[in-house]
Amino acid sequence: MDTGILVSIFHIILVVPLFLFIGFKRADTPEWLYNVIFGLGILIATYHGIKAMVRFYSKSQLLWINIIHVILIGPLLIWIGFLGKKTERPAYELLLLAGFAALGYHIKNILLKTQTFIKDDD
Repeated sequence: MDTGILVSIFHIILVVPLFLFIGFKRADTPEWLYNVIFGLGILIATYHGIKAMVRFYSKSQLLWINIIHVILIGPLLIWIGFLGKKTERPAYELLLLAGFAALGYHIKNILLKTQTFIKDDD
């Protein structure tokens, strides 16, 4: 199976529900989950920072994906994880936006890679 499809399935099954759960629950999020997303934010920022450098030097057109994770997703998760229940509404709203954006983007990727959409040539 194509690696891109696996990445999309991973995001749809795990990442999107995590982001939406925390975004909707806000301060009712279990305390342990704040620790998880704090660590996840550090992991994401580190991994995508390294991957961004590799893609920068190879002049990859996919560099933008890593930049979004380094500049937005990683720091957002670290911020929410650090503040915990004291996190303010805008951070949760950004997490919801990221979750819905990831859902749409990865569904689109699966449809394009599997060509399961109907193309109208009119």
